[in-house]
Amino acid sequence: MDGDLPGPQSGPMETFETLVRAEFAPKNTFLNTASSGLLPARTVAALHEAVAVRAEGRPLGPLWEDVEAARASFARLAGVPVARVAAGPSVAAQTGLVAASLPPGAEVLTAEDDFTSVVNPFHVRGDLKVRAVPLERLAESVRPGTALVAVSAAQSADGRIADLPALREAATAHGARTYVDFSQAAGWLPMEAEGFDFTVCTTYKWLLGPHGAAVLVVPEDHGDLTPILATWVSAEKPWDSCYGPVQELAHSARRFDGPPALFSYAGLRHSLALIEELGVAAVHAHDLALADRFRAGLATLGREALPAPGSAIVSVPGLGHRQPELGRAGIEVSNRAGNLRASFHLYNTTADVDRLLDVLSG
Repeated sequence: MDGDLPGPQSGPMETFETLVRAEFAPKNTFLNTASSGLLPARTVAALHEAVAVRAEGRPLGPLWEDVEAARASFARLAGVPVARVAAGPSVAAQTGLVAASLPPGAEVLTAEDDFTSVVNPFHVRGDLKVRAVPLERLAESVRPGTALVAVSAAQSADGRIADLPALREAATAHGARTYVDFSQAAGWLPMEAEGFDFTVCTTYKWLLGPHGAAVLVVPEDHGDLTPILATWVSAEKPWDSCYGPVQELAHSARRFDGPPALFSYAGLRHSLALIEELGVAAVHAHDLALADRFRAGLATLGREALPAPGSAIVSVPGLGHRQPELGRAGIEVSNRAGNLRASFHLYNTTADVDRLLDVLSG
C-alpha cells in the first residue's frame, strides 16, 4: 500500500492504519471492491487452516463453530438479535426464499435497473405483479396493495443510495413489507437492519469474506417464510435430524439455513471480526474521503461522476472503455454499462486515488 490513509495520523486513526497495513498488501491499485473485496491476511490464514483440517482428517467441529461465530458477528454489525439471522449461499437464493413466500398476484415494487439477484426471483415466479420505478421515486410509489418493496441499499451500477428512512415510513403507512439488499453497503455504510422486515447481504464484497456466503435477516415472526431449503442443518437439533423428515425445525432463523460452505464461513468470521475492530463509522469516513477526493479530481479533468452523494462507489459516464487500459496500468476498476466504476474501501489510500486520476489524465 503506497501513500497515506486520509485523515489525522494519531489516536484512533493511527490504530485504523496499523490494523489495515497488517492485513493487506495489494500488488496493484485495487479500486474494485464493488465487484469483490480483498481478503485480509487473517482470513487467508483461516482458509489455509480449514483446508488443512479437511486434508488431515481432523474433526470438523471447529468449522461448524465458524458458522455460528460469523452469524453472531453479522448480527452485531446489522444491529439485530442473532436469532433473526439465517446463513445461506447467495443473495439470489435468499431472494428466492422471500419470493416463494408471497401469494399469487402479490405486488412487488422494485427500483429500475437494480441488481438482478434482488429482482429476478420475483419475475420468474410468473404469478407476481412486479413493478419497477426510478430509485428516487421508490418511497412515493408504495401504494395500498403493495405487498413487498425490494431494493438495494446502494446501487451496484452507480453507487446511488436509497432513501431507506422514507421507504420504511411509506411501507409502514401502507402495510407493505421491505426487503433491502446491503451487499454494496454493509461494511462501509452503517446498517440498521432492525427497521426492515428482510435484509440480505452477500459477504465477499465490502465485508471482505470469501465467495459462497450470504446472510438473510428475517422478522421475529419469520414473515410467512416457508423453509423450502430446510434440511438437517435447519433442525433445532441438527445431529438428531440426519435421516428422514425433520421433526422439529430450529426455532430461530436458522430454520432457513442452507447447508453452509464451511470453508467460506471459516474465513468470513475473521473478516467480519476485522470490520468490527475497525468500526463501520471509521470505515465510512475513510471510504467517503477517498471517493470525494476522486470526484474533486475528476472536475479538474473536465469530468463529472454520476450523482451518488455520500457513496463510496463512483461511476463516471463515458469512460468505461478505458477499463482495459487501466488494467494494463495495474489499476483494477470496472466497466458498468459504459461507465467507469471505482469503489473505495479501507485498504485504499490517497495515492491510489491520485494514481487513477494520473492515468485518466493521460
